[in-house]
Amino acid sequence: MRKSHPVRRAVLAGAATVSGIVLLLSLKPASDPGSAQAAGGQLPPAAAGQAPQGGVNGAVTGDAAQTQYGAVQVRLTMSNGKITQAEAVQAPKGGRSDQITASSVPRLNQAAVAAQSADIDAVSGATYTSAGYKQSLQSALDKAKASAGGAPGSGSAQTVTGDAVQTQYGPVQVRITVAGGKITQAEAVQAPKGGRSDQITASSVPRLNQAAVAAGSAEIDAVSGATYTSAGYKQSLQSALDKAPAGGGSSQSSGSGSAQAKTVTGGVAQTEYGPVQVRITVAGGKITKAEAVQAPKGGRSDQITSASVPRLNQAAVAAGNAQIDAVSGATYTSAGYKQSLQSALDQAGG
Repeated sequence: MRKSHPVRRAVLAGAATVSGIVLLLSLKPASDPGSAQAAGGQLPPAAAGQAPQGGVNGAVTGDAAQTQYGAVQVRLTMSNGKITQAEAVQAPKGGRSDQITASSVPRLNQAAVAAQSADIDAVSGATYTSAGYKQSLQSALDKAKASAGGAPGSGSAQTVTGDAVQTQYGPVQVRITVAGGKITQAEAVQAPKGGRSDQITASSVPRLNQAAVAAGSAEIDAVSGATYTSAGYKQSLQSALDKAPAGGGSSQSSGSGSAQAKTVTGGVAQTEYGPVQVRITVAGGKITKAEAVQAPKGGRSDQITSASVPRLNQAAVAAGNAQIDAVSGATYTSAGYKQSLQSALDQAGG
């Protein structure tokens, strides 16, 4: 048999070795994330766009803002702390409002996503809807910011918007910024306007803002000549403080080891003779103070309110719950009081 030439055997062996190496390399899975993505694969979980610390994900619905033509309420969808979608779950409707809503709301939605804030322009011809939209949008952003709180350090600022309070001359609504347990900024996002109200608002609101920051609570003096605006401001300010994180505003510790006091305002209960709203202070799981921040007034109601509310306040503190007896001759006021008191207790967690 003819023997192979030594050189030929060497060439054949080298070729076989090179082919084997090429085959192995072709079978080795790509380990470079960039290569996997280019090939249409998915990135490893750690690199697939996880939410950064403090980023908000999910839907957040702002408070309903009352306008002259109906309520406006905005819901945001957020991803990693950014607005990815905005929609109005309530908007003025009926008659001419249907046309205005249909043309303005989509543009406001787009503007909210583009701006990533409530600093958006009003849509021409939809002044009231735009104002209500921006107000509810800011409320949603405040809630998102609060839910993303929990950042390390107790000094992180929180922005909270109080409930809108209806006064004889228009709504008043206060927004505060709280940091380190103190009010660092206060502003009225709604206040009476039009005619004489413009002048009163312009002179009184800046003074109320300053007083809120200085006092760190809703225990501020009314501005002379602006009784209704001042009353609405204080009520909305207290509502904002109630929503603020523990330690913000009027809550105070009465000593080392003693429970911290918490002030909570219940929902407004509508009665046949007017609204009733109760605010309580809770410490150590007990009601230490109860007061009606709204009660029926005017005509015969003034006499009934003045006679019944102090007794209801005392009964709430004594009972420590909403299981209190109605005051004789004040059936409607008593029922509204108990309803709002229960709402406050629900919020306080007791």
